[in-house]
Amino acid sequence: MKQVFDVQGMTCGHCEKSVTTAIKLLDPQAKVTIDRSQNRVEVDTAQTREALAEAIREEGYAVAA
Repeated sequence: MKQVFDVQGMTCGHCEKSVTTAIKLLDPQAKVTIDRSQNRVEVDTAQTREALAEAIREEGYAVAA
């Protein structure tokens, strides 16, 4: 299932990698697409939206509802 998040605070490639790694720890098979200029993170995974948002928040980024 595809989930789309508005993630604030990603400013560089390292930020993108941190978010991707956090998601992949939950689901190694997840497909993650990030558009930093739009603050957009798309995740194709079976994980719940809440679990994904929490993983992103734990990396220090704000996730809009």
